[in-house]
Amino acid sequence: MTYDPVRHHRRSIRLRGYDYAQGGAYFVTLVARQRACLFGDIVHGQIKASSFGDVVLEEWLRSSRVRREIVLDAFVLMPNHFHAIVIVGAVGAHGRAPLRLHRAPRSLGSFVAGFKSTVTSQ
Repeated sequence: MTYDPVRHHRRSIRLRGYDYAQGGAYFVTLVARQRACLFGDIVHGQIKASSFGDVVLEEWLRSSRVRREIVLDAFVLMPNHFHAIVIVGAVGAHGRAPLRLHRAPRSLGSFVAGFKSTVTSQ
Protein backbone atom coordinates (compact mmCIF):
# COMPACT_ATOMS: atom_id res chain seq x y z
CA MET A 1 0.00 0.00 0.00
CA THR A 2 1.31 3.42 -0.95
CA TYR A 3 1.44 6.00 1.81
CA ASP A 4 -1.17 8.72 1.27
CA PRO A 5 -0.62 11.66 3.70
CA VAL A 6 -4.27 12.73 3.45
CA ARG A 7 -5.71 9.28 4.08
CA HIS A 8 -3.10 8.17 6.62
CA HIS A 9 -2.81 11.44 8.54
CA ARG A 10 -3.00 10.91 12.28
CA ARG A 11 -3.34 13.45 15.00
CA SER A 12 -0.54 13.63 17.51
CA ILE A 13 -0.93 11.39 20.54
CA ARG A 14 1.47 13.49 22.59
CA LEU A 15 0.04 14.89 25.78
CA ARG A 16 -0.47 18.62 25.45
CA GLY A 17 1.79 20.46 27.86
CA TYR A 18 3.75 17.34 28.88
CA ASP A 19 7.51 17.85 29.15
CA TYR A 20 9.00 14.98 27.16
CA ALA A 21 12.46 16.11 28.25
CA GLN A 22 11.76 14.75 31.74
CA GLY A 23 12.64 11.21 32.72
CA GLY A 24 10.14 8.40 32.61
CA ALA A 25 9.06 5.25 30.80
CA TYR A 26 8.13 5.84 27.17
CA PHE A 27 6.55 3.69 24.46
CA VAL A 28 8.38 4.41 21.21
CA THR A 29 7.46 3.46 17.64
CA LEU A 30 10.00 4.05 14.90
CA VAL A 31 8.83 3.58 11.31
CA ALA A 32 10.98 2.94 8.23
CA ARG A 33 11.00 5.68 5.62
CA GLN A 34 7.83 5.57 3.54
CA ARG A 35 6.83 2.51 5.58
CA ALA A 36 9.06 0.30 3.45
CA CYS A 37 9.45 -3.26 4.74
CA LEU A 38 13.20 -2.94 5.26
CA PHE A 39 13.61 -4.69 8.59
CA GLY A 40 12.56 -8.21 7.64
CA ASP A 41 9.73 -10.53 6.66
CA ILE A 42 7.16 -12.54 8.55
CA VAL A 43 7.88 -16.25 8.03
CA HIS A 44 5.60 -18.80 9.71
CA GLY A 45 4.30 -16.13 12.06
CA GLN A 46 7.77 -14.99 13.19
CA ILE A 47 9.91 -12.05 12.12
CA LYS A 48 12.92 -13.02 10.03
CA ALA A 49 15.16 -9.97 10.36
CA SER A 50 16.95 -8.61 7.30
CA SER A 51 20.44 -7.15 7.51
CA PHE A 52 18.77 -3.76 8.16
CA GLY A 53 16.66 -5.32 10.91
CA ASP A 54 19.80 -6.83 12.42
CA VAL A 55 21.34 -3.35 12.59
CA VAL A 56 18.25 -2.00 14.40
CA LEU A 57 18.33 -4.86 16.92
CA GLU A 58 22.09 -4.69 17.50
CA GLU A 59 22.03 -0.93 18.02
CA TRP A 60 19.00 -1.19 20.31
CA LEU A 61 20.73 -3.74 22.52
CA ARG A 62 23.92 -1.63 22.52
CA SER A 63 22.03 1.57 23.38
CA SER A 64 21.94 1.19 27.15
CA ARG A 65 25.70 0.56 27.23
CA VAL A 66 26.56 3.77 25.34
CA ARG A 67 23.67 5.86 26.67
CA ARG A 68 23.87 5.38 30.40
CA GLU A 69 20.80 7.56 30.97
CA ILE A 70 18.44 4.88 29.59
CA VAL A 71 17.20 1.44 30.56
CA LEU A 72 15.72 -0.82 27.90
CA ASP A 73 12.51 -2.75 28.45
CA ALA A 74 10.38 -4.80 26.03
CA PHE A 75 10.79 -4.34 22.27
CA VAL A 76 9.65 -5.96 19.03
CA LEU A 77 10.90 -5.65 15.47
CA MET A 78 8.31 -5.66 12.68
CA PRO A 79 8.91 -5.60 8.89
CA ASN A 80 8.51 -1.82 8.59
CA HIS A 81 8.63 -0.54 12.17
CA PHE A 82 9.99 -1.09 15.66
CA HIS A 83 8.15 -0.84 18.99
CA ALA A 84 9.93 -0.44 22.30
CA ILE A 85 9.64 0.71 25.86
CA VAL A 86 12.56 2.76 27.12
CA ILE A 87 13.12 4.29 30.52
CA VAL A 88 14.88 7.64 30.20
CA GLY A 89 16.64 9.52 32.97
CA ALA A 90 18.50 6.72 34.67
CA VAL A 91 22.09 7.77 35.47
CA GLY A 92 24.81 9.16 33.29
CA ALA A 93 25.61 11.80 30.77
CA HIS A 94 24.07 13.39 27.70
CA GLY A 95 22.49 11.32 24.92
CA ARG A 96 24.29 11.10 21.60
CA ALA A 97 22.17 13.54 19.55
CA PRO A 98 24.11 16.39 17.93
CA LEU A 99 24.09 19.49 20.13
CA ARG A 100 22.84 21.72 17.31
CA LEU A 101 19.43 20.01 17.58
CA HIS A 102 18.88 21.71 20.95
CA ARG A 103 17.38 18.65 22.60
CA ALA A 104 17.51 18.44 26.35
CA PRO A 105 20.27 16.20 27.67
CA ARG A 106 19.15 12.72 28.73
CA SER A 107 15.77 13.30 27.09
CA LEU A 108 13.64 11.00 24.97
CA GLY A 109 14.26 13.21 21.93
CA SER A 110 18.00 13.11 22.44
CA PHE A 111 18.01 9.33 22.74
CA VAL A 112 15.75 8.73 19.72
CA ALA A 113 17.71 11.15 17.52
CA GLY A 114 20.98 9.47 18.44
CA PHE A 115 19.55 5.99 17.91
CA LYS A 116 18.10 6.85 14.50
CA SER A 117 21.28 8.61 13.42
CA THR A 118 23.46 5.63 14.36
CA VAL A 119 21.17 3.08 12.72
CA THR A 120 20.98 5.16 9.54
CA SER A 121 24.74 5.56 9.31
CA GLN A 122 25.27 1.82 9.88
